[in-house]
Amino acid sequence: MVYYIYNTKITSMKSKKVVLSLFLIVQIVVLQILSFFPEFIERYYSNGLYPIVSKISRTLFGWIPFSIGDVVYFVVIFMILRWFVLNRKTWKTEWKSNLLMVVSGISIFYFLFHLLWATNYHRVPLFEKMHIEREYNDADLMAFTQKLIVKTNEIHSKLEKTDSIKITNPYSQELIFEMTLNGYHNLGKEYPFFKYDDPSIKKSLISLPLTYMGFGGYLNPFTNEAQVNDKLPMYNFPFTVCHEMAHQIGYASESEANFIGFLSTVKNKDLYFQYAGYSYALKYCLRNWRIQDEKIFEELKKKIRPGILKNYEESDAFWLQYNTPIEDGFKVFYDNFLKMNKQEEGLESYSKFVNLMVNYYKEKEL
Repeated sequence: MVYYIYNTKITSMKSKKVVLSLFLIVQIVVLQILSFFPEFIERYYSNGLYPIVSKISRTLFGWIPFSIGDVVYFVVIFMILRWFVLNRKTWKTEWKSNLLMVVSGISIFYFLFHLLWATNYHRVPLFEKMHIEREYNDADLMAFTQKLIVKTNEIHSKLEKTDSIKITNPYSQELIFEMTLNGYHNLGKEYPFFKYDDPSIKKSLISLPLTYMGFGGYLNPFTNEAQVNDKLPMYNFPFTVCHEMAHQIGYASESEANFIGFLSTVKNKDLYFQYAGYSYALKYCLRNWRIQDEKIFEELKKKIRPGILKNYEESDAFWLQYNTPIEDGFKVFYDNFLKMNKQEEGLESYSKFVNLMVNYYKEKEL
Protein backbone atom coordinates (compact mmCIF):
# COMPACT_ATOMS: atom_id res chain seq x y z
CA MET A 1 0.00 0.00 0.00
CA VAL A 2 2.82 2.41 0.96
CA TYR A 3 4.66 1.53 -2.25
CA TYR A 4 1.50 2.14 -4.26
CA ILE A 5 0.99 5.58 -2.70
CA TYR A 6 4.65 6.48 -3.22
CA ASN A 7 4.57 5.27 -6.83
CA THR A 8 1.37 7.24 -7.44
CA LYS A 9 3.01 10.41 -6.11
CA ILE A 10 6.04 9.89 -8.35
CA THR A 11 3.79 9.37 -11.38
CA SER A 12 1.77 12.47 -10.48
CA MET A 13 4.94 14.59 -10.18
CA LYS A 14 6.18 13.39 -13.55
CA SER A 15 2.82 14.19 -15.11
CA LYS A 16 2.91 17.72 -13.69
CA LYS A 17 6.40 18.25 -15.04
CA VAL A 18 5.34 17.02 -18.47
CA VAL A 19 2.29 19.29 -18.45
CA LEU A 20 4.34 22.32 -17.37
CA SER A 21 6.96 21.57 -20.03
CA LEU A 22 4.31 21.37 -22.74
CA PHE A 23 2.71 24.52 -21.34
CA LEU A 24 5.95 26.40 -22.09
CA ILE A 25 5.58 25.57 -25.79
CA VAL A 26 1.92 26.64 -25.71
CA GLN A 27 2.86 29.94 -24.06
CA ILE A 28 5.53 30.74 -26.64
CA VAL A 29 3.18 30.00 -29.54
CA VAL A 30 0.28 31.99 -28.05
CA LEU A 31 2.49 34.98 -27.29
CA GLN A 32 3.94 34.97 -30.81
CA ILE A 33 0.41 35.01 -32.23
CA LEU A 34 -0.71 37.79 -29.86
CA SER A 35 2.31 39.89 -30.84
CA PHE A 36 0.66 40.40 -34.24
CA PHE A 37 -2.28 42.09 -32.48
CA PRO A 38 -0.78 45.02 -30.51
CA GLU A 39 -4.14 46.79 -30.31
CA PHE A 40 -5.59 43.77 -28.49
CA ILE A 41 -2.66 43.74 -26.03
CA GLU A 42 -2.88 47.52 -25.58
CA ARG A 43 -6.55 47.37 -24.69
CA TYR A 44 -6.88 44.18 -22.65
CA TYR A 45 -3.43 43.82 -21.10
CA SER A 46 -1.53 47.16 -21.01
CA ASN A 47 -4.65 49.17 -20.18
CA GLY A 48 -6.65 46.32 -18.65
CA LEU A 49 -4.98 43.63 -16.59
CA TYR A 50 -1.54 45.18 -16.13
CA PRO A 51 -2.58 48.39 -14.28
CA ILE A 52 -4.43 46.22 -11.74
CA VAL A 53 -1.49 43.83 -11.26
CA SER A 54 0.95 46.75 -11.09
CA LYS A 55 -1.11 48.64 -8.51
CA ILE A 56 -1.39 45.56 -6.29
CA SER A 57 2.36 44.90 -6.45
CA ARG A 58 3.36 48.49 -5.76
CA THR A 59 0.85 48.81 -2.91
CA LEU A 60 2.14 45.59 -1.34
CA PHE A 61 5.86 46.33 -1.67
CA GLY A 62 6.20 50.09 -2.20
CA TRP A 63 6.18 51.00 1.51
CA ILE A 64 8.99 48.56 2.38
CA PRO A 65 12.29 50.52 2.53
CA PHE A 66 14.45 47.84 0.89
CA SER A 67 14.16 45.84 -2.32
CA ILE A 68 11.94 42.80 -1.86
CA GLY A 69 12.62 41.83 -5.47
CA ASP A 70 16.36 41.58 -4.88
CA VAL A 71 15.75 39.42 -1.81
CA VAL A 72 13.47 37.16 -3.86
CA TYR A 73 16.23 36.80 -6.46
CA PHE A 74 18.76 35.86 -3.77
CA VAL A 75 16.40 33.17 -2.41
CA VAL A 76 15.53 31.79 -5.85
CA ILE A 77 19.17 31.65 -6.97
CA PHE A 78 20.11 29.90 -3.71
CA MET A 79 17.31 27.33 -4.17
CA ILE A 80 18.33 26.67 -7.78
CA LEU A 81 21.98 26.17 -6.85
CA ARG A 82 20.94 23.94 -3.93
CA TRP A 83 18.80 21.81 -6.24
CA PHE A 84 21.66 21.37 -8.70
CA VAL A 85 24.03 20.35 -5.90
CA LEU A 86 21.58 17.86 -4.38
CA ASN A 87 20.86 16.30 -7.78
CA ARG A 88 24.38 16.37 -9.21
CA LYS A 89 24.72 12.58 -8.99
CA THR A 90 21.44 11.84 -10.76
CA TRP A 91 22.03 13.63 -14.06
CA LYS A 92 23.02 10.41 -15.84
CA THR A 93 20.55 8.05 -14.22
CA GLU A 94 17.53 10.39 -14.09
CA TRP A 95 18.38 12.90 -16.76
CA LYS A 96 14.87 12.91 -18.28
CA SER A 97 13.24 13.72 -14.95
CA ASN A 98 15.80 16.38 -14.16
CA LEU A 99 15.48 17.94 -17.59
CA LEU A 100 11.70 18.07 -17.21
CA MET A 101 12.17 19.77 -13.84
CA VAL A 102 14.38 22.45 -15.38
CA VAL A 103 11.96 23.06 -18.26
CA SER A 104 9.05 23.16 -15.79
CA GLY A 105 10.84 25.85 -13.80
CA ILE A 106 11.45 27.86 -16.98
CA SER A 107 7.77 27.45 -17.88
CA ILE A 108 6.63 28.91 -14.55
CA PHE A 109 9.14 31.77 -14.81
CA TYR A 110 8.04 32.53 -18.39
CA PHE A 111 4.37 32.57 -17.38
CA LEU A 112 4.86 34.91 -14.40
CA PHE A 113 7.26 37.15 -16.33
CA HIS A 114 4.71 37.83 -19.06
CA LEU A 115 1.63 37.83 -16.85
CA LEU A 116 3.09 40.39 -14.44
CA TRP A 117 4.84 42.73 -16.90
CA ALA A 118 6.60 41.55 -20.07
CA THR A 119 3.55 41.32 -22.34
CA ASN A 120 3.96 45.10 -22.54
CA TYR A 121 6.77 44.45 -25.03
CA HIS A 122 4.05 43.78 -27.60
CA ARG A 123 1.78 46.78 -27.01
CA VAL A 124 1.12 49.60 -29.51
CA PRO A 125 4.36 51.60 -30.03
CA LEU A 126 4.48 55.20 -28.77
CA PHE A 127 5.17 56.36 -32.32
CA GLU A 128 1.63 55.30 -33.19
CA LYS A 129 0.02 56.16 -29.87
CA MET A 130 1.33 59.74 -29.89
CA HIS A 131 1.24 60.15 -33.70
CA ILE A 132 4.98 60.83 -33.94
CA GLU A 133 6.89 60.26 -37.17
CA ARG A 134 9.44 57.44 -37.08
CA GLU A 135 12.22 58.88 -39.21
CA TYR A 136 14.13 62.17 -39.31
CA ASN A 137 16.83 63.68 -41.52
CA ASP A 138 20.12 65.39 -40.69
CA ALA A 139 18.52 68.84 -40.83
CA ASP A 140 15.93 67.78 -38.25
CA LEU A 141 18.62 66.35 -35.97
CA MET A 142 20.78 69.45 -36.32
CA ALA A 143 17.90 71.78 -35.47
CA PHE A 144 16.99 69.73 -32.41
CA THR A 145 20.60 69.38 -31.25
CA GLN A 146 21.13 73.13 -31.46
CA LYS A 147 17.94 73.76 -29.47
CA LEU A 148 19.15 71.26 -26.88
CA ILE A 149 22.54 72.98 -26.61
CA VAL A 150 20.88 76.34 -25.97
CA LYS A 151 18.50 74.87 -23.39
CA THR A 152 21.11 72.78 -21.56
CA ASN A 153 23.50 75.76 -21.46
CA GLU A 154 20.68 77.88 -20.06
CA ILE A 155 19.84 75.41 -17.27
CA HIS A 156 23.53 74.95 -16.46
CA SER A 157 23.99 78.74 -16.16
CA LYS A 158 21.08 78.95 -13.73
CA LEU A 159 22.59 76.24 -11.55
CA GLU A 160 26.23 77.32 -11.87
CA LYS A 161 27.39 80.81 -12.84
CA THR A 162 30.90 79.61 -13.76
CA ASP A 163 30.61 77.85 -17.10
CA SER A 164 33.56 75.52 -16.48
CA ILE A 165 32.20 73.90 -13.29
CA LYS A 166 30.24 70.66 -13.53
CA ILE A 167 26.84 70.31 -11.87
CA THR A 168 26.64 68.43 -8.59
CA ASN A 169 23.16 67.40 -7.51
CA PRO A 170 22.75 68.37 -3.82
CA TYR A 171 19.78 66.10 -3.07
CA SER A 172 19.82 62.74 -1.33
CA GLN A 173 18.75 59.75 -3.39
CA GLU A 174 15.69 59.27 -1.16
CA LEU A 175 14.62 62.87 -1.79
CA ILE A 176 15.07 62.41 -5.54
CA PHE A 177 12.72 59.41 -5.38
CA GLU A 178 10.06 61.70 -3.89
CA MET A 179 10.73 64.60 -6.24
CA THR A 180 10.28 62.47 -9.38
CA LEU A 181 6.53 62.43 -8.72
CA ASN A 182 6.28 66.13 -9.59
CA GLY A 183 7.50 65.56 -13.14
CA TYR A 184 5.20 62.59 -13.68
CA HIS A 185 2.28 64.54 -12.23
CA ASN A 186 2.85 67.36 -14.73
CA LEU A 187 3.36 64.89 -17.57
CA GLY A 188 0.21 62.96 -16.61
CA LYS A 189 -1.90 66.13 -16.83
CA GLU A 190 -0.84 66.51 -20.45
CA TYR A 191 -0.88 62.80 -21.33
CA PRO A 192 -3.12 60.73 -19.00
CA PHE A 193 -1.55 57.46 -20.21
CA PHE A 194 1.70 58.53 -18.48
CA LYS A 195 0.00 58.97 -15.12
CA TYR A 196 2.03 57.52 -12.24
CA ASP A 197 0.56 56.52 -8.86
CA ASP A 198 1.62 54.31 -5.94
CA PRO A 199 5.40 54.81 -6.00
CA SER A 200 7.67 51.83 -5.42
CA ILE A 201 11.23 53.02 -6.03
CA LYS A 202 14.18 51.37 -4.33
CA LYS A 203 17.95 51.47 -4.25
CA SER A 204 19.04 48.08 -5.51
CA LEU A 205 20.76 45.74 -3.06
CA ILE A 206 22.89 44.54 -5.97
CA SER A 207 24.07 47.97 -7.13
CA LEU A 208 27.72 46.94 -7.32
CA PRO A 209 27.02 43.88 -9.53
CA LEU A 210 24.70 46.06 -11.64
CA THR A 211 27.56 48.51 -12.13
CA TYR A 212 29.90 45.78 -13.30
CA MET A 213 27.16 44.60 -15.67
CA GLY A 214 26.83 48.13 -17.05
CA PHE A 215 23.27 48.83 -15.87
CA GLY A 216 21.94 51.95 -14.17
CA GLY A 217 18.89 50.13 -12.87
CA TYR A 218 16.15 47.70 -13.74
CA LEU A 219 12.49 46.98 -13.13
CA ASN A 220 11.78 43.84 -11.15
CA PRO A 221 8.88 42.36 -13.14
CA PHE A 222 7.75 40.12 -10.27
CA THR A 223 7.41 42.79 -7.57
CA ASN A 224 7.09 45.85 -9.84
CA GLU A 225 9.78 47.71 -7.91
CA ALA A 226 11.88 50.26 -9.78
CA GLN A 227 15.42 49.28 -8.82
CA VAL A 228 18.04 52.01 -9.17
CA ASN A 229 21.81 51.61 -9.03
CA ASP A 230 22.81 53.82 -6.07
CA LYS A 231 26.42 54.17 -7.24
CA LEU A 232 25.60 56.30 -10.30
CA PRO A 233 26.89 59.86 -10.73
CA MET A 234 24.34 62.08 -9.02
CA TYR A 235 23.95 64.72 -11.73
CA ASN A 236 22.11 62.20 -13.91
CA PHE A 237 20.52 60.12 -11.15
CA PRO A 238 17.02 61.69 -11.59
CA PHE A 239 16.88 60.60 -15.22
CA THR A 240 17.66 56.97 -14.39
CA VAL A 241 14.94 56.94 -11.72
CA CYS A 242 12.38 58.37 -14.17
CA HIS A 243 13.44 55.82 -16.81
CA GLU A 244 12.74 52.90 -14.48
CA MET A 245 9.41 54.46 -13.45
CA ALA A 246 8.44 54.51 -17.13
CA HIS A 247 8.90 50.74 -17.17
CA GLN A 248 6.65 50.53 -14.11
CA ILE A 249 3.73 52.19 -15.89
CA GLY A 250 3.94 49.58 -18.62
CA TYR A 251 6.38 50.82 -21.25
CA ALA A 252 8.82 47.95 -21.81
CA SER A 253 10.67 49.39 -24.80
CA GLU A 254 13.98 50.95 -23.73
CA SER A 255 13.67 53.77 -26.26
CA GLU A 256 10.17 54.59 -25.02
CA ALA A 257 11.29 54.45 -21.38
CA ASN A 258 14.12 56.86 -22.27
CA PHE A 259 11.65 59.19 -24.00
CA ILE A 260 9.20 59.14 -21.08
CA GLY A 261 12.07 59.53 -18.63
CA PHE A 262 13.21 62.58 -20.59
CA LEU A 263 9.74 64.15 -20.65
CA SER A 264 9.16 63.57 -16.94
CA THR A 265 12.49 65.16 -15.98
CA VAL A 266 12.18 68.26 -18.17
CA LYS A 267 8.61 68.80 -16.98
CA ASN A 268 9.72 68.67 -13.37
CA LYS A 269 9.74 72.08 -11.67
CA ASP A 270 13.21 71.43 -10.24
CA LEU A 271 16.19 72.68 -12.27
CA TYR A 272 18.43 69.76 -11.30
CA PHE A 273 15.87 67.37 -12.77
CA GLN A 274 15.60 69.47 -15.92
CA TYR A 275 19.38 69.49 -16.24
CA ALA A 276 19.49 65.69 -15.91
CA GLY A 277 16.95 65.34 -18.73
CA TYR A 278 18.32 67.90 -21.16
CA SER A 279 21.96 66.91 -20.67
CA TYR A 280 21.11 63.24 -21.17
CA ALA A 281 19.22 63.95 -24.39
CA LEU A 282 22.02 66.18 -25.66
CA LYS A 283 24.62 63.49 -24.98
CA TYR A 284 22.68 61.01 -27.15
CA CYS A 285 22.33 63.54 -29.98
CA LEU A 286 26.06 64.27 -29.83
CA ARG A 287 26.70 60.53 -29.91
CA ASN A 288 24.69 60.30 -33.13
CA TRP A 289 26.70 63.14 -34.67
CA ARG A 290 29.97 61.59 -33.58
CA ILE A 291 29.02 58.42 -35.46
CA GLN A 292 27.82 60.31 -38.53
CA ASP A 293 30.31 63.17 -38.84
CA GLU A 294 33.24 63.75 -36.48
CA LYS A 295 33.78 67.29 -37.79
CA ILE A 296 30.22 68.38 -37.04
CA PHE A 297 30.47 66.71 -33.64
CA GLU A 298 33.56 68.77 -32.75
CA GLU A 299 31.91 71.99 -33.94
CA LEU A 300 28.84 71.33 -31.81
CA LYS A 301 30.98 70.61 -28.75
CA LYS A 302 32.48 74.10 -28.95
CA LYS A 303 29.02 75.59 -28.32
CA ILE A 304 28.50 73.65 -25.10
CA ARG A 305 29.49 75.02 -21.70
CA PRO A 306 32.63 73.20 -20.46
CA GLY A 307 30.91 72.28 -17.20
CA ILE A 308 28.40 70.17 -19.13
CA LEU A 309 31.20 68.35 -20.90
CA LYS A 310 32.83 67.74 -17.51
CA ASN A 311 29.64 66.02 -16.36
CA TYR A 312 29.86 63.78 -19.43
CA GLU A 313 33.48 63.02 -18.59
CA GLU A 314 32.43 62.21 -15.02
CA SER A 315 29.89 59.69 -16.29
CA ASP A 316 32.31 58.13 -18.79
CA ALA A 317 35.03 57.83 -16.13
CA PHE A 318 32.58 56.18 -13.73
CA TRP A 319 31.63 53.43 -16.17
CA LEU A 320 35.19 52.99 -17.39
CA GLN A 321 36.46 52.06 -13.94
CA TYR A 322 33.96 49.19 -13.78
CA ASN A 323 34.46 48.00 -17.35
CA THR A 324 35.24 44.25 -17.35
CA PRO A 325 34.49 41.21 -19.55
CA ILE A 326 31.51 40.65 -17.21
CA GLU A 327 29.84 43.75 -18.63
CA ASP A 328 30.52 42.62 -22.20
CA GLY A 329 28.98 39.22 -21.48
CA PHE A 330 25.84 40.65 -19.93
CA LYS A 331 25.45 43.16 -22.73
CA VAL A 332 25.55 40.36 -25.30
CA PHE A 333 22.90 38.51 -23.29
CA TYR A 334 20.67 41.57 -22.88
CA ASP A 335 21.14 42.59 -26.51
CA ASN A 336 19.74 39.22 -27.61
CA PHE A 337 17.01 39.37 -24.97
CA LEU A 338 15.79 42.71 -26.35
CA LYS A 339 15.86 41.39 -29.91
CA MET A 340 13.69 38.45 -28.88
CA ASN A 341 11.19 40.90 -27.42
CA LYS A 342 10.37 43.00 -30.46
CA GLN A 343 13.30 45.45 -30.08
CA GLU A 344 15.16 44.59 -33.24
CA GLU A 345 17.98 47.05 -32.56
CA GLY A 346 18.90 45.32 -29.30
CA LEU A 347 20.94 47.60 -27.04
CA GLU A 348 20.89 50.23 -29.76
CA SER A 349 17.17 50.61 -29.02
CA TYR A 350 18.18 52.83 -26.08
CA SER A 351 19.31 55.47 -28.58
CA LYS A 352 16.18 55.18 -30.73
CA PHE A 353 14.48 57.62 -28.39
CA VAL A 354 16.32 60.32 -30.37
CA ASN A 355 13.83 59.60 -33.17
CA LEU A 356 10.97 60.16 -30.74
CA MET A 357 12.45 63.39 -29.36
CA VAL A 358 13.43 64.93 -32.68
CA ASN A 359 10.02 64.39 -34.24
CA TYR A 360 8.05 65.20 -31.07
CA TYR A 361 9.75 68.60 -30.79
CA LYS A 362 9.75 69.34 -34.51
CA GLU A 363 6.94 71.86 -34.02
CA LYS A 364 7.41 72.46 -30.29
CA GLU A 365 9.72 74.56 -28.18
CA LEU A 366 11.89 72.97 -25.52
